[in-house]
Amino acid sequence: MFKTHRKLISAIAAAAMVFSTTAANACTSFLLKAENGEYVYGRTLEFALMLHSNIIVMPRGYENKGVGPDGKAGSGLTYKAKYAATGMNAFNLPVVIDGINEKGLGAATYYFPDLAKFQDVAADEAANSIASYELVNYILTQFATIDEVKAGIGKIKVNTSELAVFKGPAPVHYSVHDSAGNSIAIEYINGQLQVTDNPTGVMTNAPSIQWHLDSLSMFATSTAAPVPPLVINGKSFPQWSTGGGQVAQPGDYSSQSRFIRAAFLVASAPKFKDAAEGLPLAFHLLNQFDIPPGAIQTVAGGSAGGGVAGYEITEWTVSADLKNGIYQFKTYDNPAIRQVSLKDLDLDAKEIRYIPIEQPATVQDVSK
Repeated sequence: MFKTHRKLISAIAAAAMVFSTTAANACTSFLLKAENGEYVYGRTLEFALMLHSNIIVMPRGYENKGVGPDGKAGSGLTYKAKYAATGMNAFNLPVVIDGINEKGLGAATYYFPDLAKFQDVAADEAANSIASYELVNYILTQFATIDEVKAGIGKIKVNTSELAVFKGPAPVHYSVHDSAGNSIAIEYINGQLQVTDNPTGVMTNAPSIQWHLDSLSMFATSTAAPVPPLVINGKSFPQWSTGGGQVAQPGDYSSQSRFIRAAFLVASAPKFKDAAEGLPLAFHLLNQFDIPPGAIQTVAGGSAGGGVAGYEITEWTVSADLKNGIYQFKTYDNPAIRQVSLKDLDLDAKEIRYIPIEQPATVQDVSK
């Protein structure tokens, strides 16, 4: 997987050191509503450091042994999965970092370097704490609705235990959606839990969600409709092309700009009758956030892309039907859409199931 990507990283690593980059971390997500009230969640995952994700199936009743402040599994909170969940993992970890559960809840992790600061946990609180990369897994296995998440998330601690690949805590923040269309962002800033209602359903990376929501006011005049001609002294100056109502929108790959464009695309999306129609629509919208190789360069030791020299790519893209428990995905090496469905999985298995996503791409020759 990513063979071409790995070869090219070494070729551009020296050149990448020349550039002064901002913290490029290019994940983008949103929520779409169908006319029948069903919701589709869409998300891209971009990074320079390869996550080596697989589909993971977390069964009901499975006993999760949380990581405590010392970084050891089992020294943190031990909890059984009340609900089954499926989605992506990373680094072979036995947790879901992006996924859905059997009650229609969706949750995801997003890179949040320099701003994420988790809670200092005293020794006598260690058994009620988990690592930052475990929180989505906890949410999906314990809660069914946003109201339940709000009521319960503050009852546990998210500690500062290290994930070796980051040489510190995994610096992330989170989005959560339920099957009724409610969305929140969860962030730990300066050691404090912050839960923010997110009426847009859109999530990217830094800055904080409230900054992104406030920034939307600057683009309130964006429109998908034709723009009337400018008239000066009776002379008409019409737009040369469709899309003129979006000229002011930023077009770069920064998290700030992607948030603006994602919110606009969601607000402008055509109506669709149900989640089955919304799944491919979400993929089409997400195509606008696919990162071409080389477009975002990263430097060794920096905060962007996991701290490796190279460039970010869209490792995988997800479209999920929250109500019906369908989780579709495509990967950098294989653009074919694949899926897992909760109704077709063994949700009462005794162990976690891992499903590889590195199936090779196939090309259908239709010349004959």
